[in-house]
Amino acid sequence: VQLQASGGGLVQAGGSLRLSCAASGSIFSINTTGWYRQTPGKQRELVAAITSGGSTSYADSVKGRFTVSRDNAKNTVYLQMNSLEREDTAVYYCHAEIPMLRGAAQHFWGLGTQVTVSS
Repeated sequence: VQLQASGGGLVQAGGSLRLSCAASGSIFSINTTGWYRQTPGKQRELVAAITSGGSTSYADSVKGRFTVSRDNAKNTVYLQMNSLEREDTAVYYCHAEIPMLRGAAQHFWGLGTQVTVSS
């Protein structure tokens, strides 16, 4: 299983970006999936997540600005980021919990995509 993220880049404060993350491989379903971010010297933090049933959760700092969604037919999770702030600058990682045919579900991570917000 591989997760391939795309959509990062450089944007001015107040602008928008949309991240996408497609899972490939032997996948029958995806449990919770979503996005984390990390800046130098800090721990990776949850940005937004969405369950298989469509329930969402967000970090307080992005509520009202970011929207997580998923397309189960495409095994893809999205992060729509609006009203971006300099503090949103980070490497964004997609994550997916995927059930295995044998054993417990496993956690997979994408390589990360850089988001830089300039003032």
